[in-house]
Amino acid sequence: MATLLTVDGHELDAYEVHPEGAVASVVIIQEIFGVNAHIRSVVDRYAALGFRAIAPALFDRTERGVELDYDSEGVERGRDLRAALEWDHSVSDMAAAVAHVGATGPVAAIGYCYGGSLAWLAAHSLPIAAAVGYYGGQVREFIDKAPQVPTMLHFGALDQAIPLDGVQEVADRHLDVPVHVYEQAGHGFSCDVRGSFHPDSADLALQRTLAFLASADTAFAVAG
Repeated sequence: MATLLTVDGHELDAYEVHPEGAVASVVIIQEIFGVNAHIRSVVDRYAALGFRAIAPALFDRTERGVELDYDSEGVERGRDLRAALEWDHSVSDMAAAVAHVGATGPVAAIGYCYGGSLAWLAAHSLPIAAAVGYYGGQVREFIDKAPQVPTMLHFGALDQAIPLDGVQEVADRHLDVPVHVYEQAGHGFSCDVRGSFHPDSADLALQRTLAFLASADTAFAVAG
């Protein structure tokens, strides 16, 4: 675990893995379930690929040590915690994570659900090299915050929480942003501990994400 300090003096925890020889970093942005075992496993996965990886605990602003389960109680609690946060504060917390790993090389933001929307905001506001958002429900809300760096988005066609007409509107407004829609996938399709996990879509999205990071103008390199 690492401790991060934001520009407004807030201290937050982060789960970090720094493999030897890493030349680029990824900031993994949590779902509404906190930096739980699944998000830590995502950090571990990217570290195994050669990235320095870090997941800031964005809920520390209101409650520390949040790790929720993927059930109705976890969803309700997570939504309440998210609603208690200001978007600008979460961007500030992500900025602290970017600064923490920045000396290693270029930094990408990769977010899921709540974090998918924050990845979009990071692409607009933070000094990162690239951003990838998975099923970010508020991307449509922030459609005017155009990415300033290469950005990719993933959505599930069966996601009842994110209307496809909104996804299409984002794609039409931002023609330089690759927007991938997975026909057999719903919300949370990349999370292997959720009932909505769809392995084929998750694998394809990961392949596309890694190819994007390697090909975008980011100087990213994956060890091995």
